Amino acid sequence: MEKVSILAITKNGIKIGLELKKSSSSWKIYAPSKFSDNNPQIVWYSEATSNKIAELFKTNDALVCIFSLGAVIRLISPYIKDKKTDPAVLVIDDKAKFVISILSGHIGGANQLTEEIASKLGSIAVVTTAADVNKTIAVDLLGKELGWKIDDDSTVTKVSAFMVNEEKIGVFQDAGNKDWWNKKLPINVTIYSSIEELKNSQSKGFLIITDKEVEDPEILENSVVYRPPTLVVGVGLHGDTTKETIREGLNFCLKKYKLNAKSVAKLVSIKKKQDVQGLIDLGKEMNVPIQYFEKEELATIEIPNPSETVQAFEGTPSVSEAAAIKSSNGKLIVEKQKFPPNLTIAIARIPN
Repeated sequence: MEKVSILAITKNGIKIGLELKKSSSSWKIYAPSKFSDNNPQIVWYSEATSNKIAELFKTNDALVCIFSLGAVIRLISPYIKDKKTDPAVLVIDDKAKFVISILSGHIGGANQLTEEIASKLGSIAVVTTAADVNKTIAVDLLGKELGWKIDDDSTVTKVSAFMVNEEKIGVFQDAGNKDWWNKKLPINVTIYSSIEELKNSQSKGFLIITDKEVEDPEILENSVVYRPPTLVVGVGLHGDTTKETIREGLNFCLKKYKLNAKSVAKLVSIKKKQDVQGLIDLGKEMNVPIQYFEKEELATIEIPNPSETVQAFEGTPSVSEAAAIKSSNGKLIVEKQKFPPNLTIAIARIPN
């Protein structure tokens, strides 16, 4: 986590905070100025703790409070919104016997941070989320470290309940890294080889890992669909090709081939004298990186649709197909699609 603050309101709490800072130097410690000994490692504040905690809650990825659980709950309660935006909040007692995860345990990372801090202090970690207590799959975290995105989080709570209550869960995966669970699968979880098998499995809930569109509403109603970053989009374009033009072409390709935009891992193209602003803007809009290749690199790639025109203008018989294949180290799943007068798009899949 980039921004972690420790809030200590007792002398013992300050000592615990300083102990934590030994191994986490970027963390900031805040303490009331009445305890000040001019230690430069601590930010001494004079305002009310209720005001300080409001500020820290809104500006940090994680907040570690070294005082009573009840007081912390009362102080942060006016600012709690939802698990997607709230920071991780932890409580440590004044003797560091316990480290307690109290808010944003999964998505916010409080549970993991609790375990790490407890290990540093020799304390007991207290984590109460059902998936962790039952040592089962945390539906809302699956694949997070692999860059997976949840397509629609409205079903997460329902499927999570099925998981922790050991209802039958079916899993289907046809894209992305398959090493997402390095332990024995929970007894209620079964992997199936097709959507049709999944549908006929009598499972109560489903986990689907794919870069393709899932069109069966009956399946989707009880599914969490994960989008692994597997699609590499090759783009051939002119210097004046706009973001809107590229986006429209890409959306056409994704819809035609029933692929999902959340699985786009990167945009790739040829290195020009000046980078095309339209491509830069689309990369920012989609929050995906852009990768460029020199024409000599692209010219060596075997592609299905070489072009004499592209060879004449770019010095390589292909841009979109060659760039997608080279970057993905995989195969094309969408061959070159032309959008006159100045755009081509091809899509390759990164191998599992």
